[in-house]
Amino acid sequence: MGKATDYSSKKQEWEQEAETTAKRFPERKEHFQTSSDIPIERLHLPEHATDDYLTKLGFPGQYPYTRGIQPTMYRSRYWTMRQYAGFGSAKETNQRFRYLLEQGQTGLSVAFDLPTQIGYDSDDLMAEGEVGKVGVAIDSLKDMELLFDNIPLDKVSTSMTINAPASVLLCMYIAVGEKQGISADKLTGTIQNDILKEYIARGTYIYPPKPSMRLITNIFEYCQRQLPRFNTISISGYHIREAGSTAVQEIAFTLANGIAYVEAALASGLDIDTFAPRLAFFFNAHNQFFEEVAKFRAARRIWARTMKERYKAKNPKSWKLRFHTQTGGSTLTAQQADNNIVRVTLQALSAIMGGTQSLHTNSKDEALSLPTEESARIALRTQQILANESGAADTVDPLGGSYYVEYLTDEIETRAMEYIEKIDQLGGAVQAVEDGYMQREIHHAAYETQKKIEADEEIIVGLNQFVQEEEAQPELMKVDEQLEADQIRSLHEVRNGRDQELVNQCLANLKKAAADEKVNLMPYILEAVRAYTTVGEICNVLREQFGEYTGI
Repeated sequence: MGKATDYSSKKQEWEQEAETTAKRFPERKEHFQTSSDIPIERLHLPEHATDDYLTKLGFPGQYPYTRGIQPTMYRSRYWTMRQYAGFGSAKETNQRFRYLLEQGQTGLSVAFDLPTQIGYDSDDLMAEGEVGKVGVAIDSLKDMELLFDNIPLDKVSTSMTINAPASVLLCMYIAVGEKQGISADKLTGTIQNDILKEYIARGTYIYPPKPSMRLITNIFEYCQRQLPRFNTISISGYHIREAGSTAVQEIAFTLANGIAYVEAALASGLDIDTFAPRLAFFFNAHNQFFEEVAKFRAARRIWARTMKERYKAKNPKSWKLRFHTQTGGSTLTAQQADNNIVRVTLQALSAIMGGTQSLHTNSKDEALSLPTEESARIALRTQQILANESGAADTVDPLGGSYYVEYLTDEIETRAMEYIEKIDQLGGAVQAVEDGYMQREIHHAAYETQKKIEADEEIIVGLNQFVQEEEAQPELMKVDEQLEADQIRSLHEVRNGRDQELVNQCLANLKKAAADEKVNLMPYILEAVRAYTTVGEICNVLREQFGEYTGI
């Protein structure tokens, strides 16, 4: 710490000068702080930088991975540009997928409609009015075949945002690969499969926590043997942040959930180094640029230490936190929608500077509707400009060493670890969910943020400052109302054309297997999917066996 005292007198002189200036030109606020209430000092100096470089930072591609999980990062290969898409029918979404791939997208990301997400077929009363509205409607293997028509699954990586019925949709993906002549071990991608954040923030759960955790560890075990290149879970902070959490809460609660999945997998008999390398994460990128960069760096360091020190993982791949980022949907405004292009660019750059492995950039009109083809193209072009024109991808961890960024990284790590230790004391993430602890913390943070916006303490351009009285209405994407009837008719055709006796036998086999907690359900679900058993039929059998979760 000798160097810190070399400039102490100079620092005092500067502070006196700054105070004099501040009296003549008052600062905008009495206190500056990040969204997580971390104080922002007037100037951050070397005293905020780490005094133990190798322990806290190290080198990119080396433990504790603060500076990134690859030695060369984007100098070797850009992040995967994986635009989230899905609406209406499988045929319509297939057309959007192929359009995006033609425009230079390098991976697919599937949005499913609400009935699919909560395990209902399109003709179920619970699905009425929601078919194809917020994503693509998938009822049976036929829809999945249409969704990936003329898209070679051995050449494209696919991410699927599905949770409670994740095992069913993954089996459908495997079955489509089989029909294309592609074995399961050649498939690459990620299944979200993160049920804990559904209880915390999003709400598309079906079963209670215990059987849900069983389904998740069944997927871990099955993919370890059959889909070695597929990421078995995307542990998601994105929706936690969308629900109103701070940046600190986002990584703390996400990593606490990750710890719960590790514990469940270990309890089921899996070895840490057989499943941990396929765990992936999914984070949000908001507007406070430097806090977001520091958040990603802190998350990597916490996870590396957790896996190496707490769980004694031996494989370095088990220590690496790999993550996808999506820009912040909740930050977009319906007012002056073109401003959202600027917000998304800023957020995307923070993810790149923070070392993301893949990225989705939101479209400017998503506060109003599903994105139009034009706005989806602009969102993709935003990534391509950042990759090819900004220079941000030309060096590894370009903000590493910034006194301010290192200070924020340390503060976020410290505060996140306090949350994780509190959750451990409560009995782990599952117990904390059932007690409502994380939910309450998020609600409080969201309330405090809203108060600041309404008091004009937090400026949202176009919303509470720089407002336009009259705005032109942009052209919006609309899902054809005829879609629901067409989807139901297609579903009935599948039911009428399949071998119903085989379907009944598959469902009976699944029901029997579900009654034995030691049985892995994936082979039984795959058997049912191949027979064109529907999502709703499979989920209903599991509902009968497991019951339904109704909240705390």
